[in-house]
Amino acid sequence: MRPTGRLHLGHYFGALSNWLKLQEEYDCFFFVADWHALTTHYEDTSSIAENTLQVAMDWLSIGLDPTKSTLFIQSQILEHAELHLLLSMITPLSWLERVPTYKEQIENLKDRDLGTYGFLGYPLLQSADIVMYGESKQELLVPVGEDQAPHVEMTREVVRRFNLVYIRLKTELLSRPENEAYGQLLDRLFSEPFHSRWESAFSSGKARELESRIRNVVGQQYAQLDRAVREKSLVSFELLAKEIAKNVGVENFLKSEQKFRRFFDRSVLQEPQVMLTDTPRLPGTDGRRMAKSYGNAIWLSDPPDEIRKKTRNMMTDPQRVHRTDPGRPEICPVFAYHKLFSPPITQEKVDRDCRSAAIGCVDCKKLMAESLVTWIEPIQAQRKKYEANPGEVWDILDAGSSRARKTAKRTMKRVRDAIFKWEEARKSSAASAVAATKEGN
Repeated sequence: MRPTGRLHLGHYFGALSNWLKLQEEYDCFFFVADWHALTTHYEDTSSIAENTLQVAMDWLSIGLDPTKSTLFIQSQILEHAELHLLLSMITPLSWLERVPTYKEQIENLKDRDLGTYGFLGYPLLQSADIVMYGESKQELLVPVGEDQAPHVEMTREVVRRFNLVYIRLKTELLSRPENEAYGQLLDRLFSEPFHSRWESAFSSGKARELESRIRNVVGQQYAQLDRAVREKSLVSFELLAKEIAKNVGVENFLKSEQKFRRFFDRSVLQEPQVMLTDTPRLPGTDGRRMAKSYGNAIWLSDPPDEIRKKTRNMMTDPQRVHRTDPGRPEICPVFAYHKLFSPPITQEKVDRDCRSAAIGCVDCKKLMAESLVTWIEPIQAQRKKYEANPGEVWDILDAGSSRARKTAKRTMKRVRDAIFKWEEARKSSAASAVAATKEGN
């Protein structure tokens, strides 16, 4: 969540209420996305720190529990920036330009300077934010509404591309004497026709065409290799395996060839899954979507009298012009609030009396306002405790950042090893040094 300051009722029912449920069932990571704030407002950073504090206070006040969820600040985990950089090396520019919200924001935020790489690349930074916390043997779930699902799908494509580029056949493992039989099986796997294994996913003709194209591409790649490299066993098989994986997917390839799975590096990054959540859009006081920019928000920290004042001016059923006109609760924004904040007996009375014009809009709003004030009172009581001790909030964020960093470091070790093969190089050079010493003796 971006550090835009205090949170309103739209934030609560659009995201936070779901977060409260998720923290009871999953290992959750929630962070203040201060780097994302720079993508549209880089020229003024004066309020980011204070807004971060305000967001965190509201999180804690509504019940997010730092013993159940990890709450942290994005910029405190430098690994996010590193992974974003590395993913940018393999991500086609066209993938970023086709993200729906990219074009929407360019159209809607014409007063902002959006002609920057930071803005173009923010969906990829989101991808780094997501996959950073994917752990092996655990699902990586991203709770979003339908409008955010394209971001997750782009992340899945980026992960597939990354894993494909850096999948590797462990030739050193296959070359061990005890694995000689597997090497022979692998030889037959690629030297014999393999299109039949894909006929469940493709037609017979398509599978044959696919195999022909794969072998042609690999043949060209193999011909371009240095002779010394070509003479190394299994190089052609690695090229062929990667080309098959490119066409059918890395995980599909490894699943279909289970007996050889241990001879290939596992996927480095985990593909996230969309967890579609119910995100009702709570109307603002003017009937539009509640938003800070519209000036129609009721804040979680608004004093009771301010809440009463704002609700007095709320839009109601536009067809109910006179006090004696019957109303239609199903289209009235005020009744939408009643359904969230008022007890069932009040809802039933308002629904009945509104339709018969037994109650007017003024009295209806008063009833709703008192229900809202009652509902929000415990949240505001908690917030006052944190306002009196902001240092506790910063400590919670620091502790969360420390926990998040441990997971991020594990992810980045896998990423760096996959790209640069540092561990492999260290072991190889150490083994060479030992061999040289023995020869010298």
